[in-house]
Amino acid sequence: MKLNLLLLTTVLPISIYAQSDSARVKVMEGYPNTFSSGASYAEKFDNKARKLNDWSISVGGGAAFMTNADLTSFYDGKTNWGWNAYISLNKQISHTFGLMLQYQTGKTNQKGQLQDPYYGTLAGVATAWTKFNQIALIGDINFSNLLRRVDNKSPYRWALHGYAGMGLQNFNTLLLDNNASRWNTTPPRIPIEVKQDLDFSTFYTTIGAGLKYKISRVVDIEGRIMYIITGDDEFDGGGWTHEQPAVIDYNRINYRRSDNMTTFNLGLTFNLGKHISHLAWYDPLQDIHGKIYDLENASPDFIVCQKGDQDNDGVCDDWDRQLDTPAGARVDGAGVALDIDLDGTIDLYDKCVTVPGPKENFGCPLKETPKKNVVSDDTRSLEGIEFDLNSDKILPSNTPILNNAVNYINSSSGSYKVIGATDTRASEAYNQKLSERRANAVKGYLIKNGVEAAKLEAEGRGEKDLKYPECEPATKCPEWKNRANRRVYFESK
Repeated sequence: MKLNLLLLTTVLPISIYAQSDSARVKVMEGYPNTFSSGASYAEKFDNKARKLNDWSISVGGGAAFMTNADLTSFYDGKTNWGWNAYISLNKQISHTFGLMLQYQTGKTNQKGQLQDPYYGTLAGVATAWTKFNQIALIGDINFSNLLRRVDNKSPYRWALHGYAGMGLQNFNTLLLDNNASRWNTTPPRIPIEVKQDLDFSTFYTTIGAGLKYKISRVVDIEGRIMYIITGDDEFDGGGWTHEQPAVIDYNRINYRRSDNMTTFNLGLTFNLGKHISHLAWYDPLQDIHGKIYDLENASPDFIVCQKGDQDNDGVCDDWDRQLDTPAGARVDGAGVALDIDLDGTIDLYDKCVTVPGPKENFGCPLKETPKKNVVSDDTRSLEGIEFDLNSDKILPSNTPILNNAVNYINSSSGSYKVIGATDTRASEAYNQKLSERRANAVKGYLIKNGVEAAKLEAEGRGEKDLKYPECEPATKCPEWKNRANRRVYFESK
């Protein structure tokens, strides 16, 4: 434990001079910088070469609760409120990691039913107050910055942080025990006081999370929750008392328990330094040819693209892979026009953006040539109708089509097959019967509305007659294709 603290005190001074490699690059004498990109010029690093602020001060406070102890802040359905306040000096090591040297003070209020020191039974309710002072070194991980920014639609404003650290503490606990007071014939109740000075035996750990919002270049606001593991059973006042070990043993409930508390805080962070941005809010889009720009308050003559953007697609020519993008075309991060269905026709000219098709048909699939004896849609009189999944019920939306079919068939001298089909869900035998029911349902509707029965023949083809054969199985296709397979259509006999 002490070794860990020694290592931390050794690493901290070294880490203070570190800086994010995304903000600037350190180059060894005589060697080219093979790790730099168009967004970072190689330069020898010293204190003046910093492009981002990396120091800040945080202050805040809020509620404190004893949450895991013999005496807790939540007793008998009531909440016993405590308070805490903190101040910290923060050093940002990279855009994703920083260190905080934090001082925290506060007071908790807790109650509990302790064990009778003489009879071993649960006795009266005890009340305790714990004043504490803590100093800790805490690591800060910026989870939001782990995902690099790839668009410029909006500035960075929110950030999720995770915290973990360790430190030392001292505390002073005052406990009033109703059970022990029964031996005292005159009030007040007997106070028991536990004091712990600051030393290496008071080592504690803490973890937590916070959500930050960037108010301005200088000020951030944060909501933070921290869980503190004290490693001490006397912290709540219900532990072993060294003052009267022969008289009162307060450690009978759980003498190996670590009394832990939780704090809920609201605080402010003041970012120090003269630069435009702080490393904790580092935005890769700000780093243009080795210089950090303020993207939020850019002047009208602010130049982002050094070589221009000749096709005006929003991607600088420096890294644009398609310098002649047609006007109005949407592009990806490399400046290449989007083609969602990958059919070779960019979305700007594609009339069927989600369905592949040849360029000569504007990216839409060609219509299939109708079978020789099929009544085609060109007549606009006989069209197929579709069904819901596992249903042979004629939908109200299909009645106009069927009424047209009644008029067309009555006016013609021919006879027709009413053919039912399904998609590929369920078994082949089930689908065959379902397709027959669908065909008979349509035939029955036509006869009921005036078509001669002799002109109609119902036939079920199950899943063997797919409009879209590629939908085998059905999961390979979108639902609109499967619905098109669940149909009844007409063929002339």
